[in-house]
Amino acid sequence: MTAEALTVAVTGPTGTFGAGLLPLLEEDERVGRVVGIARRPLDPAARRWSKLDYRQGDVRDLDALTRAFAGADVVVHLAFMITGAADRRTTRSINVDGTLNAFRAAADAGVSRFVYASSVAAYGFHADNPVPMDETWPVRPAAHLFYAQEKAELETRLQQESERHPSVDVYLLRPPVVLGPNAAGAKLPPALAALGGRLMRLASHVPGGGLPLPVPALELQVIHEADVGSALMRCITAAGPPGAYNIAADETITAADVAGHLGVRPVRAPTGLMALAGRGIAAVPLPAFLPSVTEWAEVLSHPSVMDTGKARRELGWRPRYSADEALAATFGARAAPD
Repeated sequence: MTAEALTVAVTGPTGTFGAGLLPLLEEDERVGRVVGIARRPLDPAARRWSKLDYRQGDVRDLDALTRAFAGADVVVHLAFMITGAADRRTTRSINVDGTLNAFRAAADAGVSRFVYASSVAAYGFHADNPVPMDETWPVRPAAHLFYAQEKAELETRLQQESERHPSVDVYLLRPPVVLGPNAAGAKLPPALAALGGRLMRLASHVPGGGLPLPVPALELQVIHEADVGSALMRCITAAGPPGAYNIAADETITAADVAGHLGVRPVRAPTGLMALAGRGIAAVPLPAFLPSVTEWAEVLSHPSVMDTGKARRELGWRPRYSADEALAATFGARAAPD
């Protein structure tokens, strides 16, 4: 990267990750210009963003990406579909083909860094996954969940692409479930987002401690969208080496903690039974033209807990929000810190 002000191109700036990153790009004096490209309309002036040059476009359109990335120093690829009513073919064309398009257009544009938002799901939900996992543990496709399968596939394919373009440093961030004021219905697993809204409405009508709900004693991690934004900024501007980085809030939580923020009364269920149920539900076949819902149950089959020490040591990144504060910011239980 040059000592001059950076030009940063961002795919998918209208989503949850973009909500955490774009304000930081706007404030950072090292960034002179931001180019955003996504399918949804966005008015930068309405958000008082003076640096953002926004274009409507699709990551499946290689020519549109090539035009958007011209002159960029860094490309941050955030566009990824996990919810909605799209069929499997459409989802894959956006997620897999779109990501490879983004890297190839970035390489053709001569960028020095390509930053990709991967996921803890890339590790899969395998019974032999250690708790916690560091970045030396391999990414492996999940048995059923398409999102996890595509994240693992893309990490492998981006590594192959980077070997063909060694001048482009590739940074991979692996966050867990991303929470915050912009997360509901966007980066939350669709089943959790839908279930959460229904439970909160039901719980408001149940006296005496809330609606009882069986939950497993499953350890999990979350992260606030603002902390994802700060980690992305570290990848854009810091001197840390390229590679994969686990990021998450400092402490783990349980499914019971999530239930408490939804206003329901958790009733502990046997972890082994819930894991078996999760694997069974995830294996229920659905027609290829239907959006995936049942596959998300696979997340119950094994804890996915990461060691985040590498991001601290090599990127100098620290989360600002605790897991409890991230939950509160999402479900409105109480205000996040100033």
